[in-house]
Amino acid sequence: MTTRAENLNKRGKFNWNTAGFMVLFHVLAVAALFMFSWEALIITLLLLWISGSLGIGMGFHRLLTHRSYKTPKVVEYFLTICGTLALEGGAINWVVTHRIHHSHTDVAGDPHTPRDGRWWSHMGWILRGTAQQHEPEVMWRYAPDLMKDPVHVWLNRLYYLPLVLCGLLLFAFGGWSALLWGVFLRVTFGLHATWLVNSATHMWGTQRFVTGDDSTNNWWVALLSFGEGWHNNHHAHPRSARHGLAWYEVDVNWYGIKVLQWLGLAKGIRLVKGEARNLKVLRKAA
Repeated sequence: MTTRAENLNKRGKFNWNTAGFMVLFHVLAVAALFMFSWEALIITLLLLWISGSLGIGMGFHRLLTHRSYKTPKVVEYFLTICGTLALEGGAINWVVTHRIHHSHTDVAGDPHTPRDGRWWSHMGWILRGTAQQHEPEVMWRYAPDLMKDPVHVWLNRLYYLPLVLCGLLLFAFGGWSALLWGVFLRVTFGLHATWLVNSATHMWGTQRFVTGDDSTNNWWVALLSFGEGWHNNHHAHPRSARHGLAWYEVDVNWYGIKVLQWLGLAKGIRLVKGEARNLKVLRKAA
């Protein structure tokens, strides 16, 4: 098995462009706090749900990565565009990274395991090495379904355009307050919410299922990420569209999928079957 020291040596050069954008977004996110308005707050919360829940949780993760349910292509592309507003890279690159994570969870090859350092798992992996900038052969290996779709390839290449257009509209109709809150503060918050799934839910929380990795269920990460924090449930049943398996495990992304089903826009929904739903039977032994 590759040692941590060997993994550190493979991290590559520092990504100065990425670091520059991260510094800019964090600085302007702080500046937004001094330009508060109720209109900007409402816009931010709406865009946070669109980008974080519809886009990342329901779109990039549960639909594109794990194919936990099926939608018409127009809905799939819409959710993908919503995900680009989170500025987490193109959907194909995002999917490839996450599929690699599931293939090598908390062992050599995992892009962001806390076993290589807490800072690395949260944000360091974005700042060094390839992060989500995969070579074409890697993308074809892990996401051939998306690489065969010319619309997804196009959206992946121009992933930043929806956010740029969103920012221009916010500035045109709401001024600096709407722009700083709706783009810079919202994107910065959303990035850290997603990164906490990579870091915190592999360090703190509880394990219901024996998965052979460090994944945990973490309620406060679940609240921040619209339900993605029930990470041990997810690693035990990665293709399930529902991550919050118990009634008290709030899973906004699952509720969104149920709404799509009610509207006739989601079908083939995969769930945990049979005895796996009996949480007492499969609870991790003390």
